[in-house]
Amino acid sequence: MKNIPMYEVRHISSLKDMLESSASIFSCNTAFLVKTEEGGPYKPITYSNFRDDVNALGTAFMDIGLANSRIAIISENRYEWTVTYLAAVNGTGIVVPLDKELPLSELKSLLIRSKADAVVYSRAKSADVESISGEIPNLKYLISMDAEETTDSVYSYKQLIKSGYELVSMGNRDFTDAEVDKDGMSILLFTSGTTDKSKAVMLSHANICSNLMDMCSMVYIDKSDVFLLLLPLHHTYACTCGFLCQIYRGCTIAFCEGLRHIVKNLNESKTTVLLSVPLILEAMYRRIWDQASKDPKTLKKLKMGLKISKILKAAGIDIRRKLFKQITDNFGGTIRLFISGGAAIDPQVIQGFQDFGIHCVQGYGLTECSPIIALNRDCYYKNASAGLPVPHTEIKIKNPNEEGIGEIIAKGPNIMIGYYENEEATKEAIVDGWFHTGDLGYMDPDNFVYITGRKKNVIVTKNGKNIYPEEIETLLNRSPYVQECLIYGKTGEGTGEIEVAAEIYPDMEKVAEALGTENPTPEQIREFISGEVHKVNKMLVLYKYIRDFTIREQEFDKTTSKKIIRQYK
Repeated sequence: MKNIPMYEVRHISSLKDMLESSASIFSCNTAFLVKTEEGGPYKPITYSNFRDDVNALGTAFMDIGLANSRIAIISENRYEWTVTYLAAVNGTGIVVPLDKELPLSELKSLLIRSKADAVVYSRAKSADVESISGEIPNLKYLISMDAEETTDSVYSYKQLIKSGYELVSMGNRDFTDAEVDKDGMSILLFTSGTTDKSKAVMLSHANICSNLMDMCSMVYIDKSDVFLLLLPLHHTYACTCGFLCQIYRGCTIAFCEGLRHIVKNLNESKTTVLLSVPLILEAMYRRIWDQASKDPKTLKKLKMGLKISKILKAAGIDIRRKLFKQITDNFGGTIRLFISGGAAIDPQVIQGFQDFGIHCVQGYGLTECSPIIALNRDCYYKNASAGLPVPHTEIKIKNPNEEGIGEIIAKGPNIMIGYYENEEATKEAIVDGWFHTGDLGYMDPDNFVYITGRKKNVIVTKNGKNIYPEEIETLLNRSPYVQECLIYGKTGEGTGEIEVAAEIYPDMEKVAEALGTENPTPEQIREFISGEVHKVNKMLVLYKYIRDFTIREQEFDKTTSKKIIRQYK
């Protein structure tokens, strides 16, 4: 195991401490790049401006009676979301970030379950929030991010900020001097899933701050870095790793206008680091090869460039950024690092980006862990692994089988307080201080963690063999003709044996092109995809063979963090 020193990080005891110290150290630096009109230029907001906005809103919250209250946020990613989050946790009370994509019935259920006193929302959610507000027992305050004026029923965020500034200028220190309980519940987060299945995770300032310090000691980022924020902020991965981490380190956060604007926004903001999920990174990587494949000369040139680059790099000469300038320029020309999380990414994609001169690492975590428990370092990594345990967090493999695979369990200061109003689930998840992740995996002699799949997804054959769907999905997804897939177990007809089956959403444009027809028949499509399945089977041991498959006509339903929702068959 390599003994590489950790990067130096400053100590923070709370998010309030973090914001105050960052605003002092990086005061005139740009904290955010925001757009005030669609398609317009990015405009900077400094660290001092951000801190002052948080203090003004927090002061206004206290003034209208929201001290020690629960404040829900329902909005797309925007600057007001970040101000509200810290105005809630840094002295007012508890923040409850909610998924803006939730159906109205689930939104209502989570507002009731969280006992929300106030909800801060954007124009896009006005109709929904205001239609159910009378049905939420605790809800007394509606705060619109976009309303110009406060009315009898709805507070204007803009007016609250204005009045907060006035109160602060007159010497009101109710918010700025408010004590923060760093070990108590300050953040209440709902895990993805249906209303009945989702659990409410209680996190503290201490949980989040320990995670911020630990992850930043493993991967280097500083005030010169610009992050493009494209993942939904209600998700812990995006919030801790894509917002709070950047404020802690003095980086700049640019808001992405939407997935179809990624390339444009990367160029406009001059992004240096992109925090993403496998689905997006894999699509970006595939697109590079798709574009090159349209011209045989370009494809040949790209493959030759990769060969030359590898030979030179082995000799200590690195010309990747020059050789693949056209590719890196498509990402703004300044990108230096991709960070992947939320699910396992194909290691071939990580290696592929590295070959082009863009470093890429992945980490692993869960909402209950604030969220990171393992991370590949930028200077020490294994592409097939989820990384090394972050400092101050222990990871063990519980009840490993003959292959060394067992449930991943973790213990550390980042582990949640527990599940809100669910003592039974908390006792089941945390045993003797060890959080049981529900993920299966193993650790190598160098202490790197490898995820083989979710415990509940494992297909167990009648002779006791374990099959991990995620492994087969990775191989199948490497086919240029497979856009998405899902592997599951089913009882074989006539045999009664558990067999591996696949549900496949093909890339119909590529399939049609390969078949040489614009409108292939279902039979032709099935026969063609059968050939791709056969190629995968040749890479697998017999008991893992895909024995049956169905073709989907639409892409799979996904969570807002871009993970396929598994419908257990």
